[in-house]
Amino acid sequence: MKPRILIVDDEVRIQRIFEINLSPKYEVLASGDGEEALKIVKTQDLTLMITDLKMPGMSGMRLLQEVRRVLPDLPIIIMTAYGTVESAVEAMKEGVTDYILKPIKMDEMELLIEKTLSLLRLKDENRGLRRELKTIYGPQNIVGNHPAMQKVIRLIQQVAGTKATVLVQGESGTGKELVARAIHYESDRSSKPFVVINCTAIPSNLLESELFGHEKGAFTGAIKTKKGRLELADRGTLFLDEIGEMPKELQVKILRVLEEQKFQRVGGTEEIEVDNRIIAATNKDLKQAVEAGTFRDDLYYRLNVITIPIPPLRERKEDIPPLVEHFLLKHREVLKKKITGVNEKALQLLMNYPWPGNVRELENALIRALVLCHSDCIGIGDLPEELRREGEEEEEAKFPVDKQELKQMKKHAQQKIKEEIEKKFAVEALRQGEGNIQRSAAKVGMDRRQFQNLIKKYGISKKDFQRDGCE
Repeated sequence: MKPRILIVDDEVRIQRIFEINLSPKYEVLASGDGEEALKIVKTQDLTLMITDLKMPGMSGMRLLQEVRRVLPDLPIIIMTAYGTVESAVEAMKEGVTDYILKPIKMDEMELLIEKTLSLLRLKDENRGLRRELKTIYGPQNIVGNHPAMQKVIRLIQQVAGTKATVLVQGESGTGKELVARAIHYESDRSSKPFVVINCTAIPSNLLESELFGHEKGAFTGAIKTKKGRLELADRGTLFLDEIGEMPKELQVKILRVLEEQKFQRVGGTEEIEVDNRIIAATNKDLKQAVEAGTFRDDLYYRLNVITIPIPPLRERKEDIPPLVEHFLLKHREVLKKKITGVNEKALQLLMNYPWPGNVRELENALIRALVLCHSDCIGIGDLPEELRREGEEEEEAKFPVDKQELKQMKKHAQQKIKEEIEKKFAVEALRQGEGNIQRSAAKVGMDRRQFQNLIKKYGISKKDFQRDGCE
């Protein structure tokens, strides 16, 4: 669909010139007065309006003001004579996109239209990107039905619209940065930068320069002035990850930023003002760090305005199935895998594992399983060895304590032996049949469907037994 442009000029000749020159690329509408033009603006889906300033009846300036009430974001170009440049400047203050002097040169006008529409497309793309980021990082993307996680989501929604400092606490891998991003993209700062600095990833002698920036010549290697993360996050959010590892000499400087929103670059004397929302995260108990003397008490109290604790994964096992589903949806398209899910035994193993690396470890385990899985369902054999080993050790460590448990464990052991026999049976059949389903099934006296269900049950891939040219 062509962009629709409205030309407003009381001279029919001007209207006709625009129609002839622009109609190959654009749909051109024309109007000779402001009242008629305003009706078109209200009823037509316009991409751009080009209007003269001096017209009988409603002037171009009045038309501009009325259009801004109806469509505040519609790009508008005004045409003006040399003697009314002051009016053009006034119109720019009213929100006009650009202006052009009469007499009009159509090649210049076409360039100006293209420039204006390019800027419009760029704004639309930016709005779309912001919407996409909000979808990706908003609180609705945090997976968790456990009451503690529901509380986290409620806290995000409650604090996002404020400027309150937030401290996110949780073990490594629980999703502290995800919570910080959700707060940012749910806030009115979502169109501004979200800047991350990891206090453990940067050597302490460089951390100050990364945070505050430096002036040219401030130290050896400072060959030019550099903005720090605080300046880059102006009007946005600065996320201080693992703040518990920040050196004490920097803690006092961050405290000043929190209190006054001012700082100096390294080697500088000028006070720089910023408007930052600061979110900090830690896997440490900062109160204990204060008592141990490794963290400033005044900074702790300044950070501890709103605290969001994230529980470890081992304390919310019921969230594992929805997390598994979430990560499979997230990664299978990227990895080009048509995997429908995780079989019952593999899911049970995922549920029983203690997850010392929390949600991050679970995601990495599923990515590995997606890469290695050759069937449409992830099985135990696709999971990392440490998960399988943990499961085996757990099974071996259990002993019955009463008659009922003895009965259950005997039944479980019988089932386990049965499954091991079935799996070995299927593997041997596939080996003999060289991965051909029909041939393998015939060799062991089963029909094709029965045999397919058997190998699917144990997540066995026929491809592992095929030679070149096999089905």
